[in-house]
Amino acid sequence: MSFVLSTLPQTWPWLILMAALAAGWAGNRGLAFAMLAAFAGAAVALGHLTPLALTALAAGLLFAAFIPRTRGPAALIAHAVLVLWSLALGAHLLPGVQNLLILDQVQAGPASAPYSLHLNLDKPLVFFSLLLAWPVLLQRNAPAGKHALAAGLLLLAALLPLALLTGALRLEPGLPEWALLWMASNLLLTCLAEEAFFRGYLQQGLSRRFGPAAGIAAASLLFGLAHIGAGPAVAAFAALLGLACGLGYWGTGRFYVPVLMHFAFNLIHLLLFTYPGPA
Repeated sequence: MSFVLSTLPQTWPWLILMAALAAGWAGNRGLAFAMLAAFAGAAVALGHLTPLALTALAAGLLFAAFIPRTRGPAALIAHAVLVLWSLALGAHLLPGVQNLLILDQVQAGPASAPYSLHLNLDKPLVFFSLLLAWPVLLQRNAPAGKHALAAGLLLLAALLPLALLTGALRLEPGLPEWALLWMASNLLLTCLAEEAFFRGYLQQGLSRRFGPAAGIAAASLLFGLAHIGAGPAVAAFAALLGLACGLGYWGTGRFYVPVLMHFAFNLIHLLLFTYPGPA
């Protein structure tokens, strides 16, 4: 807690952003977008967002709000643009955005590799874009049943022991002083945005068109490819994590399930193993 308090002069705008994300996740869109506007004003005032970048982000949200009104070929084009827009935000490609570096080459433990953490303002915009473009994002779907959920949970439980057996990770229980800030950031700025795109949007949309097997497989593979920059092994584990979360989503029909599965995996990784990997 002392670390969180000591960083408040830098991080306070992101508390507004996190509150906006939580409100949107809870279904209160009006409050979510009001707080997002307040965050955007603070980000511009503090130099984290240029006016040009703010204009681009606002235009992206307006475009997303227009997508549900499109039909036929125009809808296909609009969704293709939405996918590219989301990938660009997730990859931090929009110029004029200055994400806050809050941890710089720190170690979770003596056996862990150095780690840096940015509080992002671009990737979370994926969630807000999808709230506008994909109205069924938070909607409960018909659950496939307990067997699918059990399969997803079993796969999730096997991933970290598998990483241990292959030498990709080592045991290192611990609680870094920055764990609380990391948890808030990981749940709301990372897991919520990523699961909204890969499970709530891609998996759900592809499943409706091609069936659940194709939707789960495609979203999982794309989730793995999104992590290819960290190496083939990380991409493979990410694809398996995506499969576990996809099964959890399919089994329950509830969007919060893959978000919490993803976060639980990351949290156990931080608390019990070398994070992000061995030194």
